[in-house]
This record gives sequence, C-alpha cells and structure tokens, in this order.
Amino acid sequence: MNRRQSPRSGNLRRALAQEAARIMSEQGIRDFLTAKRKAAERFGITDEAVLPRNTEIETALMEYQRLFAADTHQLTLKAQREVALRAMQWFSEFEPRLVGPVLSGTATAHADVQLHLFAERAETVALQLLDRGIEHEVTERRLRLDAARFRAYPGLRFELSRQMIEVTVFPPDGIRQAPVSPVDGRPMRRADTAELAQLVEANA
Repeated sequence: MNRRQSPRSGNLRRALAQEAARIMSEQGIRDFLTAKRKAAERFGITDEAVLPRNTEIETALMEYQRLFAADTHQLTLKAQREVALRAMQWFSEFEPRLVGPVLSGTATAHADVQLHLFAERAETVALQLLDRGIEHEVTERRLRLDAARFRAYPGLRFELSRQMIEVTVFPPDGIRQAPVSPVDGRPMRRADTAELAQLVEANA
C-alpha cells in the first residue's frame, strides 16, 4: 500500500528542488542528479527517497528564473536561440533539430545549445565546420532510447558567437524516434528550423 507523502516531506522536497534550481542557475550545473545531490548535501539530507524528481526541479528552475532573473534570462535565451538558428541554417542538409533547455526555455547563461543532426557519418558534419574555419572537439553522447536501451552517438562541440554548441549526430533514420528526455522520461521534444524561427520572431 502506498503511503501518502507527509506535509513535512513535501515541504522538504520543494525546498530541495528550489535549492537544486538555484545551484543549476548560479553554478552552471546542467545535470539534474548532480544538482539535487549538492542540494541534499547542503541540507544535510542522506535519504534519497525525499529527493525531488527532475520535473520538480525544472519547474523550480522556471520559477527561479521568473523571480530572480526575468530580464537577463529572456535576453540570454533570445541570444541562444538566435545562435542556434544560425547554426541550424548552416547545417540545413542534415535536417537539424533543436533540443534541450534552449528549446524548453529553461536554459541558464551557462547552457550549451544542443542540436540533433542526421547523417551517415559524423565526419561530413565536421567537414562543414572545417570549411568555415571553425575549431571543434569530437565528442560522444550516451542517450536513452527507451526503458531498457542506451546508445552512444558521435558528436561535435564548437563555439559560435561566444556560445557553445553541442551537436549529436544520428543516423538518417534517427529522425523518426527521439531519445528519452532526462527530465520527464518522454521522447525529447525536437524543433526544426521553421519552428525555431517562429520562436525567435515571437521574442523579437
């Protein structure tokens, strides 16, 4: 039988979510688990059963940004989306999609722009950067496909207009199935160039 959450436990979860959100916003931490563990350490909490869910931290992060960084957050997010749109226009032949906090609107000033591209080989994406004289590093990103499967995908990380961009390269058929979001466990939301252009225009 499920036990109902006590008021004290619920208040503690909210406080931990708020502290994790503050840590993510101020310290540039992107990983939810790291943020919630730092919050628990600050509160002297050792029982992982009371740690907030990622969705609770995301909600707290949106609230923190609204209360403490509304003006700067909107300006930063607008700039991040504009850089993302520029990069996606460069990579148009790879059917680019924007994912992550820059799309959802929860990105902090420290967040990378996260793009999904679709190509037979990651090297063809790297060649486009080389042709433009842009230095980059080769990366690898391990993503969850469903409840039981993970897969590592090649990627690239580079800087454009002082904004870091992280590209993950999927095979062409990877466009049909988005990996699982680390926030809510559902398929990641992906936005194509047209949708992102609308978001940028709406915030112009």
